[in-house]
Amino acid sequence: MASVTPTQSPNQGPNPGPTQGTVARVRDHHRAYGDTTVLRGVDLDVRAGEFVALLGRSGSGKSTLLRSLAGLDPAPASEVSVEGRTSVAFQEPRLLPWRRVDENVGLALLNSSRTQERERRAATALEEVGLTEKGGAWPLSLSGGQAQRVSLARALVSEPDLLLLDEPFSALDALTRIEMHRLVLQLWARHEPAVLLVTHDVDEALMLADRVLVLEDGLLAHEWPVPTPRHARTPTHPHLSEVREQVLAALGVQPVDQKAAGAA
Repeated sequence: MASVTPTQSPNQGPNPGPTQGTVARVRDHHRAYGDTTVLRGVDLDVRAGEFVALLGRSGSGKSTLLRSLAGLDPAPASEVSVEGRTSVAFQEPRLLPWRRVDENVGLALLNSSRTQERERRAATALEEVGLTEKGGAWPLSLSGGQAQRVSLARALVSEPDLLLLDEPFSALDALTRIEMHRLVLQLWARHEPAVLLVTHDVDEALMLADRVLVLEDGLLAHEWPVPTPRHARTPTHPHLSEVREQVLAALGVQPVDQKAAGAA
């Protein structure tokens, strides 16, 4: 079987110029908190309509980079720039318990829509995530999966050019996660935003993304393209299995020897 060679990070060479169709551009981005340096010169381009997965060990700076792209931690325009609108879905749905579900979705439109238009677009977004009947419900009545669907509806209702997903499926059970993966791909195909998914789950990254990146020691150290068509992506696919082993190795995780495990 031919080996899969990861693409080297732009940090390991001269800074490339702007790429046509780039939605998010990061150049030599540094971030420190007190004496702790989290990011130390990150370079990244995310192209329009591209789905990128970002992995790294805990504390590697994944969420820090996402917060910079979201504008939650302001960064110099020379280091971080985004073309168009940005939305974020977090690990926790962060729904306001004193507002009904449709009102939570409409919050993303408060600065841009009149009431009737906001209600119409919120209803459409809830229909897209399969929760039309929950529009008038209170957030506390929702299951974990339903709450994350509302969070996705709220993130997409403003038609963002860049959708940032910060481990939004990590708290869900296995079956609900599979359903959410399918839903995210459907919504991505329909709305065509660029997506940056922060995750700890290598299999999730390989099932969803066009590219998989690994953040290490404050730099984007490794990159793998995933050209396999999504309908053909399975855990046993030869190419994906090989990439999976390489990604795990880059994360410092030894893959399980299935034959040895079976013998035990």
